[in-house]
Amino acid sequence: MEILAVNSGSSSFKFKLFIMPEEKVIASGQIERIGQTGSIVTIKHHGGEKYERKDNIKNHKEAVQELMDLLLELRIIKDYSEIDGVGHRVVAGGEYFDHSVIVDDNVIAKIHEIAEMAPLHNPANLVGIEAFKKILPQATSVVVFDTAFHQTIPEENFIYSVPYEWYEKYGVRRYGAHGTSHRYVAGEAAKLLGRPLEDLKLVSCHIGAGASICAIKNGKSFDTSMGFTPLTGVTMATRSGDVDVAMISYMMEKLNIDSMTEMIYMLNKESGLLGISGVSQDSRDILQVAHANHRAQLSLDILVKDVVKYIGQYTFEMGGLDGIIFTAGVGENSDEIRAAILERLGFLGITIDQEENQKRGVTNIISGPDSKITVMRIQTDEEVMIARDVMGLSQK
Repeated sequence: MEILAVNSGSSSFKFKLFIMPEEKVIASGQIERIGQTGSIVTIKHHGGEKYERKDNIKNHKEAVQELMDLLLELRIIKDYSEIDGVGHRVVAGGEYFDHSVIVDDNVIAKIHEIAEMAPLHNPANLVGIEAFKKILPQATSVVVFDTAFHQTIPEENFIYSVPYEWYEKYGVRRYGAHGTSHRYVAGEAAKLLGRPLEDLKLVSCHIGAGASICAIKNGKSFDTSMGFTPLTGVTMATRSGDVDVAMISYMMEKLNIDSMTEMIYMLNKESGLLGISGVSQDSRDILQVAHANHRAQLSLDILVKDVVKYIGQYTFEMGGLDGIIFTAGVGENSDEIRAAILERLGFLGITIDQEENQKRGVTNIISGPDSKITVMRIQTDEEVMIARDVMGLSQK
């Protein structure tokens, strides 16, 4: 069967088209800058051919139609009916969803209801779901929630120290994110270690533009750094991570800001590495100038410190640690940042295999043979997890 895995963002979406259950990718790509001038369409297909062009795509509905037209034009598919299922990544599922589900009116209504928990993501996810549903009505449509994996977190780890009624009446709690990625890399880590996932204590470090750290105990999410929304936790590309909430009202007064929406925007889009360094939100740009720029180096030091802090916290929470996983854009590709983090953790008996750490584009063990904790760099694949869930639900 052919399954399309889709990840819709606010101004872009990525996709992979799989033949299942072989998990063979027959096409992949993305459409960027949706709603902006100079939208970029990129598709890889037929074992290496690449199609790329610029266009002006007004909205996600047009983007979906553009993709489907190109799948036909490039002879990736002969007819829409070939696609048996479409899986959509949705960031926030609240407490409604602890697993992936087939789309129906009730599911769509609940995603709408909790959109405030991921205001930059859920609305865009919904547009993608509804657009594909119209074009591919025959296909099984499934949503895969980033928060679902974290529904196993114990109450003591997800309840905030605020009036308990806030949780009972309004659902205020830690939900986490990147669950699809954490779930995938945990399974791959168990393979690398040659041990059952259920026997392991792992810390997964998903470090990209968005970043979250996850404690995985006995194959289940045990704690995670992101909270009620994806804004909290470690320092990210443009997101602040953890801050004192009283600082928000203080700075609103100092900056003469009346709108909480404006302040939340600043914490989401103008903070993190970008806000500290004043150079860029991209760690690659920052690394190039950090040796001569105090603020650039400071931003990296804070990111490293944040990751180390969460790894240490989760090691003690779980009562030990078998493995550390680095994944996502920075986690997979920055040997400098991985090395900086691991050097801070050397007191745990962690050693680094410098040659393995400097390799690129691979999944591998980067700790030394004498390391007391195994450290892995694992290439995440959220799309294959989505395709697996679609296939499983389709067969049911």
